[in-house]
Amino acid sequence: LPDLNNGDLLLVLGGPMGIRDIGNPKYPWLRKEVDLIKEALNKEIGIIGVCLGAQLLAYAAGGDVEVLESGIPPQPLAEIGWHTVSPHVFKKDNEITSLLRKPFPVLHWHGDRILLPDLAELIASSCRCKEQLFQIGSLAYGIQFHVEIDNEMVNRWIEEDKDFVLSALGVDGQSILKKQQKEYGNKTLEARLVFLNTLIDLVS
Repeated sequence: LPDLNNGDLLLVLGGPMGIRDIGNPKYPWLRKEVDLIKEALNKEIGIIGVCLGAQLLAYAAGGDVEVLESGIPPQPLAEIGWHTVSPHVFKKDNEITSLLRKPFPVLHWHGDRILLPDLAELIASSCRCKEQLFQIGSLAYGIQFHVEIDNEMVNRWIEEDKDFVLSALGVDGQSILKKQQKEYGNKTLEARLVFLNTLIDLVS
């Protein structure tokens, strides 16, 4: 893992493992990542956590995760596919919520929801999952959704995560996702880049 110095930006990305895997000898780096995030928070170094990275950020600050559920009675159901996120509270002078004021389609690919620590501020939500974008202090942001993806990456996930996709979307899940990716992947690229660049400016 890298040494952290003033002026650095720590980017923590995703993976198929989760918070409940911390301590599992199969994923020995997860505990080390949590310690690194805690160090970055203490040193006030900028952090962007994406998907699992957002969950690790929340956990390092005292939060947790639970299985995402849907329906009556509630049953575990992952959030997978392109859906919009919206500001939790719109703030006219906030650059991030201003970007999200218009419909902002993003790719979701997760089976847990984040339980935010007390010191986190919720910024944006989706219809299925409240905790989509949050801020801790002035220099740390967690993003549950994916803005960093490209077509090749998503199509690889669709094949490699077949069982996960089918469990959430049914037998037509892979074709549904491929169709969505064709519809949204390229046309959202500019907006996603603006979002990422804005976020990087805020934590740099």
